[in-house]
Amino acid sequence: MSGSNAEPSEAKDLALVDKLELKIALADSETKFGSLLNTYLAPLLLKLASEHVAVRTKVISVCKHINTRIKSPTVNLPVAALLKQYKDQQNALIRYFDLLYIQQGFDRLTASVRVERIDLLPLVLGGLSRNFQESAANSASIFNIFLRILHQLELPPRGTTEDRQLRSKLGLDEEDEAKFVATWIGKLILFFTTRAAPESCPGLTTHDCEFLQLNGKPDTWNPATSGGLNLIETKVVAIRFLASGAFTDQDKFLPALFASADPNSRLSDIGDDILKFALPSISLEDPDLIRTLLNVYLGSTTPEYSPPVRPPLRSKILNLLCKSHAATSYCSEILRIAKEGLATDPTNAARQGLEASKLRTQVFNFANWVARMAKSSDIAKIAPTLVSELHNYIESQGWPTIHEEIHGNPAELASRSYGYESIGMLAKACPEKLLLEPDLELLRWLFDSLAYDGSAKDVSLSIEQALSSVLSAFAQVSNPEIQQPLMHLLIHYAILGEPGSKDASGHTVVRNTRYVAVRFANRCLPYSNVHARWIDLLALAGGSSERGEVVEEGRRGLDPYWYRILNPLGSKELPTASSVEDSRYAMPSFEDLVEFVFSDKERALELRHGYNSAIVLCRTILLHEAISQSSKPPIVDTDWERNIDAVIHRDEDIRTGVVQFVSSMYNHRDNGRRALDLFLDAAFTGFTSDSLEEPTRSGQCLLDLCQFVPREAVDNYSPRISELKGRIYSNDRSSRVLASHIFGLLASGPASAEPVVGSMADEFWQRSTKWKSAIGSNVHQVHGSLVSLGYWAARTKVRQTSADLNNRTDQMMDLLSSIINDSKEKEILEAAVLALCQLSLFGLIQVDKISSLEGLKSIPPKLEAMAKKGDENAVHALGYLAMQCAEASGEQNLLPKLVDSLYGLHETKLPELQFAVGSALSCAAIGWKSKVLVGLFDVEGVLPREVHRDSTLNDMAEQILENCKQTKPSLRQASVIWLLSLVEYCGHCPEIKSRLRECQRAFKGFLADKYSLNQEAASRGLALVYDNGDEGVKDDLIRDLVGSFTAAKSNLSGTVSDDTQLFEPGALPTGAGSSVTTYKDIINLASEVGDPTLVYRFMSLASNSAIWSSRAAFGRFGLSRILSDSGAEKHLSSDPKLYSALYRYRFDPNDNVRTAMSQIWTTLVKDPKSTINAHFDRILEDLLKSILNREWRTRQASCAALADLIQGRPLAMYEQQLTKIWELTFKVCDDIKDSVCNAAIQLARVLRGILTRSLEAGEESAKNANAMLEQVLPLLLSPSGIEAAAKKVQAFAMITLMDVVKQTSPKVIRPYLAELVGRLLALLSSVEPDFVNYIHLNADKYGMTEQGIDDLRLNSVKLSPMMETIERCLDLLDDASMKDLATTLTNAIRTVIGLPSKVGVSRVFVTLATRHRFLFQAYADKFLRLLRRQVLDRNDTISTTAATTCGYLSRIASDEEILKLVEYAKELYFESTDDGHRTVAGELLHGMSKYAPDRFNSLASACLPFAFFGSHDSHQPARELFKSAWQDHVGGSRAVLLYLREIIDLSTRNLDSSRWSVKHTAAFTIADTVEAAGNDISIADSKLIWPSLEVAIGGKTWEGKEKVLDALVVFGKTSSLPKESVEVGEQMQRIVIRESKRSNPAYRQHALSSLADFIEHFKTSYWYDTVSGIVSPVIEEAFDDESDKMEIDSGGTTTKSSKQLQELTVANGLRALLNSVAPVPGDALMTRLSQSLVLVRRGLAMKSSTVTSAIIAGEKSLFASLADANLAEYPDQVLTDYCLTLFELDDFAEAVRMQAAEAALVLAPLCTKGERLQEAFRRSVSQAISRERSYSVQQTLKAIVKVCS
Repeated sequence: MSGSNAEPSEAKDLALVDKLELKIALADSETKFGSLLNTYLAPLLLKLASEHVAVRTKVISVCKHINTRIKSPTVNLPVAALLKQYKDQQNALIRYFDLLYIQQGFDRLTASVRVERIDLLPLVLGGLSRNFQESAANSASIFNIFLRILHQLELPPRGTTEDRQLRSKLGLDEEDEAKFVATWIGKLILFFTTRAAPESCPGLTTHDCEFLQLNGKPDTWNPATSGGLNLIETKVVAIRFLASGAFTDQDKFLPALFASADPNSRLSDIGDDILKFALPSISLEDPDLIRTLLNVYLGSTTPEYSPPVRPPLRSKILNLLCKSHAATSYCSEILRIAKEGLATDPTNAARQGLEASKLRTQVFNFANWVARMAKSSDIAKIAPTLVSELHNYIESQGWPTIHEEIHGNPAELASRSYGYESIGMLAKACPEKLLLEPDLELLRWLFDSLAYDGSAKDVSLSIEQALSSVLSAFAQVSNPEIQQPLMHLLIHYAILGEPGSKDASGHTVVRNTRYVAVRFANRCLPYSNVHARWIDLLALAGGSSERGEVVEEGRRGLDPYWYRILNPLGSKELPTASSVEDSRYAMPSFEDLVEFVFSDKERALELRHGYNSAIVLCRTILLHEAISQSSKPPIVDTDWERNIDAVIHRDEDIRTGVVQFVSSMYNHRDNGRRALDLFLDAAFTGFTSDSLEEPTRSGQCLLDLCQFVPREAVDNYSPRISELKGRIYSNDRSSRVLASHIFGLLASGPASAEPVVGSMADEFWQRSTKWKSAIGSNVHQVHGSLVSLGYWAARTKVRQTSADLNNRTDQMMDLLSSIINDSKEKEILEAAVLALCQLSLFGLIQVDKISSLEGLKSIPPKLEAMAKKGDENAVHALGYLAMQCAEASGEQNLLPKLVDSLYGLHETKLPELQFAVGSALSCAAIGWKSKVLVGLFDVEGVLPREVHRDSTLNDMAEQILENCKQTKPSLRQASVIWLLSLVEYCGHCPEIKSRLRECQRAFKGFLADKYSLNQEAASRGLALVYDNGDEGVKDDLIRDLVGSFTAAKSNLSGTVSDDTQLFEPGALPTGAGSSVTTYKDIINLASEVGDPTLVYRFMSLASNSAIWSSRAAFGRFGLSRILSDSGAEKHLSSDPKLYSALYRYRFDPNDNVRTAMSQIWTTLVKDPKSTINAHFDRILEDLLKSILNREWRTRQASCAALADLIQGRPLAMYEQQLTKIWELTFKVCDDIKDSVCNAAIQLARVLRGILTRSLEAGEESAKNANAMLEQVLPLLLSPSGIEAAAKKVQAFAMITLMDVVKQTSPKVIRPYLAELVGRLLALLSSVEPDFVNYIHLNADKYGMTEQGIDDLRLNSVKLSPMMETIERCLDLLDDASMKDLATTLTNAIRTVIGLPSKVGVSRVFVTLATRHRFLFQAYADKFLRLLRRQVLDRNDTISTTAATTCGYLSRIASDEEILKLVEYAKELYFESTDDGHRTVAGELLHGMSKYAPDRFNSLASACLPFAFFGSHDSHQPARELFKSAWQDHVGGSRAVLLYLREIIDLSTRNLDSSRWSVKHTAAFTIADTVEAAGNDISIADSKLIWPSLEVAIGGKTWEGKEKVLDALVVFGKTSSLPKESVEVGEQMQRIVIRESKRSNPAYRQHALSSLADFIEHFKTSYWYDTVSGIVSPVIEEAFDDESDKMEIDSGGTTTKSSKQLQELTVANGLRALLNSVAPVPGDALMTRLSQSLVLVRRGLAMKSSTVTSAIIAGEKSLFASLADANLAEYPDQVLTDYCLTLFELDDFAEAVRMQAAEAALVLAPLCTKGERLQEAFRRSVSQAISRERSYSVQQTLKAIVKVCS
């Protein structure tokens, strides 16, 4: 059954095929044959799928016949049907034949059926990826067809509806299809052909290359073969297709990346443009994408091997990987990248090229990125190998000395720098494996590199950066196995030799490593490490010779507070007092530190400048340890050392504790005893040694320790007291006083050697008694001796160690009395007072003796006089004397007198002195009970005898409190200081405690005082009152202070009297040298002017000053501590507006107020962040209100506070007020007060920073960014912003706009781009300085030109930051914003004024046309039309710029619009009456030629003839422009023939122009056409040229007409038309003769020259008479007596002189005349020669080289014509005469003589025609040879002899 059915089917199919075969055979024409194939070919091929072999065989047979018939290229095949069938069928045989005929048929789709080709595109692309999977070979052919179609494809403008629909239209809706096409376009970009290896390309496998070459066809990419493609052009059209809407950003990304790295700029520009828009939507964290990029970079290692891509693309890929966190996880690939990137030989750097250098730089950048961003687990895998590679790379360059061959190579040096930096980054990221190992090899290598690598300064900076990177890795290390070798390493490099020296390894040190070593010691070793502190001391050893940064780092390391600042704990907050417990901050052990530093005395002395710093450090560490055992441990802060000094001299309990601690250390700790002994010895050595600087530092430490160490420790130095003599007698006062004090302590001890002490005391006494005769250094010795005796006697009195002390005391009193009374030497007087202080203080002076001894009575008055001069020692002496006085009444009682003397010192007006008075008063009041004397009792024993006191302190307190109420400024100031001293030093006494409330009121009255010192004293006094008072006192004080914060006026001020000083003298001058100062002055001034309101106005000013002054006092000396008490909280809670006031006051312009309020804020606000957040709205509202306050202080403070408030706050907190903040800020920026203005500018900068940072965030905070832009941008563009009247506001708004554009995410800023560009363009002119216009108008005055100034203005616009911002805006454009921008630019062209704005608009168009052509192309025609108006601007620079811009726009404009532009240029040139418009036309054409050469060439027939015409313009600027346009686009002069008809037509039309300039240009164009046409002008061209040439030469003479006449002669020579057309020839003769007869002298000489040339070419027998008739009168005129007065009617500016014209006219005339003598038979020849000879002789008589040379040339031509004529008879006599003229030229130059010899050589053959001629000729030649000086001329003459013979 089945067999029977099969047979009919087979037969039926065979029958159908047979019928088709018959039809094909009967088709007798190619048209019929093609029609049959179009209908039946595809169905026929379907039969190849038949199951019957016979059918398939038959079909193949028919196909063979078809193949024979279709060889003719005119037979078209049904390509579309075959393509569809190919896609639908799976049968391999059908597909084979389908593809075969598709390939043949596609080539026959001619350009006329291009649309048919394009319609095939959906069929070609549909299912292409599936076809590739089925058969890669067949798919290659289809892809090749796709590429060929692309060459005819016209893509719609980007962003249009057509562009968006292109994806579906082409059948690329399926993601796989579009991705497949894009992938192969990317591979096509990578593909290139080479003869060496056509099957291998970087980035492509062998199969990829075969696919793109049609499975190995060598001619696939040979455009010269049939069907071959141009590879570059194909890549360009493919990448343009990729840029269309047919592909998504994901599809485009990789191919665009490949294109962007292509060396061909046509590809790279498009690739960059695609990337710019695609990159934002690409996730660089996509693992598949990262893997693909790495494979492309490294190449494939699979069996289908693909080589790595080229270096430029590798650099691009690395640049992207440096933005991807995911890329850091591919460890093996990262290592391969590093190894390959660093594998090149550095010594061959010169041969590696720039791209390899760039790639290596990117490798380093990628390594740094990995080090910063990779996970710790990945870093652990990568870092060791990477560091090893980098290490090897640096050493391969030469280490530590770089190889000479690359020493000066910048690229290699940069790579070396990058290498060091990368090593540092990687080591920091993986310290466990690279740094923290016992040998510290890497760290040591980096230190060695710093010390020995001298390759370049930048390299050393990179090494330092690497060391800084690894620094943090060691900072947290506590492992002793690491710290120990680190200590030794740092010490080694801290003491390494200076630059230029050699170390133990033999390397030359090129750089000091001490600074880095000290930094490491301060950050990597704990503060307790004595080795680290030793390194710090080494940093100080160099003193002034050491670098400042080294010394400063050493000081920081020694200071525990700075150490903590440099080494904060885990948090970033600064360390506090509680940080002491951290082990890193622990203090070094005193014993260990002293043992390490001073055990080796010689090594310690090598510290030089650091020795005394070591002494001070050890002493402070010891005291810190001792005080730490007390209830008041020291706080480590900025005043750590100073606070310790203060507390040991003022706190008796602390002193007792220190004594006990040191005694325990000395007696119970062996190391302690040794350490104290070592330290005392070191301090004694440091003080007494002459080799150390600043010995007083060691001396002070020795003195301090002598007070605290056990007696036996001090007694050890008693035998050495004689060593103090040098310091006691030194020239330095401080050293003498210190040495004297130490001498007193040592010499008064029981263990001191009596003979030695006695001897020294006697010596001191002897020197002291010689005080009257002391001069020079002896004065210093007397000073030291007196002070030493005073200290010794005082301490001996306490210790009772001398029996004859009383006798010595009496003697000393007499001596001191005489010195004080009689001495004029200030230094000796000071010594006497110091000694008196010691004797008085320790009770050696009996007051009753002073009363009884006459000499001593005058001491108190003398001391008072000295004190009034500012001598504080005298003040102390008064106080110490008062200590010894009883309270007894009577005239002999000194106590009241001494106290009154102290009171009287308020007149001195020396505030510093009043503190000494206060301490003296406290001593006088309570003696040794005063706390000021705690530190002065420095020996063991019982206090000296005290005089009983009952009422002194009470009376003194009452008196001082009363004085505080006075209005006298000096008394008030002194009183508040005295009161402070009493409360501080006597506050423990009942008399003071009972008066604390009175003291409080007194101090409050000074808080508003105008003197800051009074405020400070009052503030400190209140703090002391608070500390000593009960709860009631404390509560009252807090209430008053809190209420004063928010008060409008100060409630702390005192009363006002007539003498109260309210203003500084001179602050309010009234004339005549006086000014308003006191309240009484205000009353008097108001009375004088009759205006009582002045009182209130001045008092308001004074009150305001008092308010600020009182607020400034709040933070003084611990007043803020009062408010920190818990009792203050209830007051704060009841008045929350205190926070807003306090917040603003913290930024007050007054330093005192600002400091005070900051302290109070810190005290009150425990959690600033929470407090501010809680009261944010209230604070913000207060600041916005205060920012416009009438007080400038408030305005300035509000600006600064507002800036601080909004920084770091979420936008939501102040979004509602944002616009108001900006408005008020701009308003205050124009404040009349400069400081307020500056504060507002700072606020504005903060706002700008917040804005730009928000905008930078892009997608992450798009909502905030949009919200800010919506409010801020309109304000910036409003009259309050860039259009503000204030220049500062305008400038700031402009800068803000620039930052916004530069840093904003594209999506956020795009809606505002159009308006921004428009405003910025308009502002380009507004921001130009006004003086520019002035200079432009007065350019001549400044030696400049307007054009030069305009050029500078143009250049400034190009370099302007605003222009940069505009270009950034253009880079962010998309299709929607481009549409808005087009409208803005349309308005801008019409409305902007000023050169900067107008050229700015032009520059915008240039940028759009070059960098954004796809977006801008649709608008090019419109703007090309609009720019025509700009080219006619009166300013040449604007006009030129607009014309240039038109050239750029011509790149993308339509042909129709470009032709219109050319016609417009022609209209300007030919029709405008303004000559400058011709230059504008030239600018337009030149712009097109230069900036759109392709479009210019495509429209050459319209452009080049015009360019050629304009290149002959008489105006040079225009001529040069047209000439450049012509020459840039033609290959040679004969190119004029290609456009001959157009040129002639254009010229002919303008020969009748009413404008002479155009008419002459047309004539010049025709003339140049003739000369450029070559030596053989065809008849056709001649007939085209001749009519125009004839018209051009017509008319009267004009400047330059000779060029046209010359062209006529040339035309006669090069064209055969004059010979073929008798009429033309005759007309040319008539024209030449006519022009020769012109009377214009300047033109006539040219006309005669042309006549001569014309005759020479067209010689006839009838020329002579005509020429003779023309020339003879001319020559006669030239020789006329009046000929010297020849006038020139030419208007040219470069005319020749009359003599030159005369010579040229005669010369050319004679040459024409001689050329016209034709060899005719008979006497006519004789006559013509004779007549000519006469004129020739007259010409020779002129002795002119010009004339003579012309005559010789004419004679030579004449002789030649005579020789050629071969006449039967020659005029022998005349020729003889002519012969003689040739040899009468001895006086002429060699060139003329040579010319004559050559003419004679032509005459030589004629000499045989007559005997006379022959004889004369030979004789003349012989004589000429004998006379001739020139060898070359002689040779020519000798040749004549040979011819004659």
